[in-house]
Parts: sequence; C-alpha cells; structure tokens
Amino acid sequence: MEYSLLCQHLHALSVSPARKKLALFGIMLLLWVYLLYSCVGYCATVPSLLVDGHRARDADFPGKRTESGRADLMSRLLPRAQSWVDLESDDDEAVDSTAARDFSTTEAETDRAEDWYDARGERRSPEQSALSSFSNGSGSKRLPQAIIIGVKKGGTRALLEFLRVHPDIRAVGAEPHFFDRNYDNGLDWYRELMPKTLEGQITMEKTPSYFVTREAPARIYSMSRATKLIVVVRDPVTRAISDYTQTLSKKPDIPTFESLTFKNRTTGLIDTSWSAVQIGIYAKHLDNWLQFFPMRQILFVSGERLISDPAGELGRVQDFLGLKRIITDKHFYFNQTKGFPCLKKAEGSSKPHCLGKTKGRTHPNIHPEVVQRLRDFYRPFNMKFYQMTGHNFGWD
Repeated sequence: MEYSLLCQHLHALSVSPARKKLALFGIMLLLWVYLLYSCVGYCATVPSLLVDGHRARDADFPGKRTESGRADLMSRLLPRAQSWVDLESDDDEAVDSTAARDFSTTEAETDRAEDWYDARGERRSPEQSALSSFSNGSGSKRLPQAIIIGVKKGGTRALLEFLRVHPDIRAVGAEPHFFDRNYDNGLDWYRELMPKTLEGQITMEKTPSYFVTREAPARIYSMSRATKLIVVVRDPVTRAISDYTQTLSKKPDIPTFESLTFKNRTTGLIDTSWSAVQIGIYAKHLDNWLQFFPMRQILFVSGERLISDPAGELGRVQDFLGLKRIITDKHFYFNQTKGFPCLKKAEGSSKPHCLGKTKGRTHPNIHPEVVQRLRDFYRPFNMKFYQMTGHNFGWD
C-alpha cells in the first residue's frame, strides 16, 4: 500500500512540469491573439476617434446679389419638372420613386460612387476607408473649399477621379447631397463625411444636382462665400440622350425619347418640364448662381475636351484651384474600347483604371429630325450661356 502511494506521488511530480509548460504556452498564445486583435482594431478605428480641432466659422446669411433690369422671365416661362423624371445620378444608383424631384428643391440622385474599381477589380468604397484616412497622418476633417456642382451626365465622375490623383486634393467619393437633400443634418454632419486633409490640401466633393437646385447657391454661400465652384458642361442634346440612356438601362419600359421630348410632336413644341431637357438649359441655372457668386469663382469644364484633351482641362482646373500642375499627359491613356481616357495609375494604385461598365453606354438611335428640333430649341440658350461665361463651347 505504501509503495503504491509512493509511485503515484512520484508520477504526479514527473508530469507536473509538462502541464505547467503547456498551460504557460496556452496563456502566451491567448495574449498574442489578444494583442494582435487589439492592434488591428486600433489601426482601423483611430482615425475616426481623432477629434477635429478645427470648426468652421458661422457665416452671416447673405442677401442676394441683384442687378438692375434682371428679370426672372425664363423661370416663369419654363415649368417645373415632371413627377416621373429620371431618379438616378451620374453614379447610376436607383433611388426611391417617392423622393423629391422638383428642380426647385432637389433632383433625386444617388450617393454611391459605384463605377470606380480598385486594382483588384473590386468596387471602391464610397467613403474613404479608415486605413486610407489614417494615411493622412494628423490631418483634420474640413468643409470643402471646392465643389463640383454639375452637371449630371456631363463627366463629373471622371473629373473627380482624375483630380484625386493630385496629392493636394482630397475628395469624398460618394455624392453627399448635403445642399439639396440633407441640409437639415447640419454642417457638422457634412464635415464628418469629408476625408482628412493636411494643411495646404484642398477638400472637395461633387454632387451634380446642386447646379439645378434653387436653394443650393444660397446654402453654399452661407457655408463659405469663398467656395470655388466647378461645372462640367456638355452639348445639351448629347447630355439629354445620355440621361435618357441611363434611365432606360434601369427602366426598360419607359416611353421613347421622342415621346418624352415633345409636348406636341406635330407642332414640335419641346416639353421643358422633362428633367433631361431642363437640365441642359444652362443659362437659366447659371443665372441663379450668379446672384450669389461672381463668375471668377466658377470654372466651366468642357465635357467634350475632358475626353479629347483630359490633361488640358485638368491643367485649367489645377490653375483654378491654385495648385501646381501635377496631373499631365503622362497620367492618361485613351481606351479605344470604351471611347474615353483612363488613368494609367489611379489614386492608391499602381495599375491602370477606367470608369466602370455603366460609363460609356451605347446611345439608342434617335431620329435626326428630333435631334435637330432639340438643337434648334437649345440654340438661343446656348448663345446666352456663351455670353455669360465668355466661352464658346461649339455646340452649334
């Protein structure tokens, strides 16, 4: 009996060190996993935890700038948009059909930049990722100093992605729609959508529906009267067809382009309540912006030249923003398949990038008579727009 107890005691002593080592190894493994998890969580969340030390000054709401003899005749003559209008933005995301879509309030457009792909062929997140924001170091979120305000189907997405190559430009990828749909959320909400920037960098956003939103000029002026505005414009006839093509891709059962264009096909009376037509009356919308902003703070980019000479148009934009001309011909190559320029190296990537498959859709065949009627309709508005901007875009 005593011998048996002695053997059990010796066996326990011999096994005990091994158990201790195993237990110690298990504890070390758990600690290592915990530290790794904590590190990953910290790296991913620390940018959103940094407190923004800069708050925008509240600006006095301005009185409208008026000119003697200016009459709002076009606004009275042109009716408001039809209730069924295309509810999609430059970024091709359908929205609720009950959303507000009157030009005097807001054009329902999307928030998601779903057409830009990263190097792995995956879609870029509409907001910058936490790790991308973390790369900005000790930067802070600021209200935008420059905004691309229009126009829909003019080339705003391409312009924004081209500009993001510049190291001194930081832009939110999604369309915030703050000054048309989300204004009641306040400037603090708007600022939180912006990427972090360092001193000397410019914060930008783009929402094409601002250009046709009556309240947008006053609201942007109230935020900062020094805001620089960029408008990408395109032949209004081609723009209208592109607008229709986008809607048709989402809603194949919509009426034909011809039936939507005319109030009366026999008389050739154009239906200016259709949003695809009304957006292209650039002079009417610009008149609203000039009541708050001088022409020197508005840059008009040619959508056609953005395709034929992207480096040239980007040079003008960089000059307008007061930046060094870093984006040049070396950044672009022409994609014959898509029919428009692409970036050799996009932001945060070493591989070529083109806009997604929803860009560069094939337009439906429109009867030449319909196209000519539209050109005749737009001609006087184009002439006035040329006079207002001091630039002939060559659409006529």
